[in-house]
Amino acid sequence: MLEFALMAQQSTKDSPTFSPLYRQIKGFILQALEAGEWRPGEAIPSEMDLAARFNVSQGTVRKAIDEMAAENLLLRRQGKGTFVASHADPRAFFRFLRLIPLKGDIDQSKSVPLECWRAKAGQEAARTLGIKLGDPIIIVRRVLQFGGKPVVVDEIYLPGEIFAGLTLEVLKDYQGSLYSLFESRFGVRMVRAEERIRAVAADRATAELLRIAETSPLLSVERVSYTYGNKPVEWRRGLYSTADHCYFNELG
Repeated sequence: MLEFALMAQQSTKDSPTFSPLYRQIKGFILQALEAGEWRPGEAIPSEMDLAARFNVSQGTVRKAIDEMAAENLLLRRQGKGTFVASHADPRAFFRFLRLIPLKGDIDQSKSVPLECWRAKAGQEAARTLGIKLGDPIIIVRRVLQFGGKPVVVDEIYLPGEIFAGLTLEVLKDYQGSLYSLFESRFGVRMVRAEERIRAVAADRATAELLRIAETSPLLSVERVSYTYGNKPVEWRRGLYSTADHCYFNELG
């Protein structure tokens, strides 16, 4: 178990280095999550126990947990306690995939791996993933289907050292989401992502995979996903067919 020494607070809130006490507690809880003290899906100690551990009030701990729950890092369950959020929870799937059908209910998704190979990081991959030029990376290509229809073609770049052991066979054998696989087998939890979206036309190879006409409009979604400590662990380029789906994001 990690031992923490509570940082001394600044004497004035006007100091540029001032951090509210609950934010300091939040930082300590994040350190414990990053160190694997509490695994995805496991319950964390009660507010009373955490308050005693950090020598603060329960209200301070509660405020830290509330903020982490709002950020989908923790999950409160009425009458059961607070748990580490997990990609194994079906509700987590659409947190990182904002694609919904234009009509009807959301269809069951299926990941169809196409390729998985090892390479050396070029300049763009090295810069994006925060690794050195020439470091080992793993590249995955897959199609994501909804209701049996191909909707997304992904090309995914991963740090080779973190995801050593990832193969096409592993991808094909796993039945859950890709992020659930990363979490359960490699101990990597995605906690946030940044995306850039633009419109493109389908090239011939992509059109064949998505069963659409060449030059059909697609959304190009480039994503960088981060784990604890703001560490980039995935660079993804996705091409989304919008024939029957749209990208949905709730603001406010």
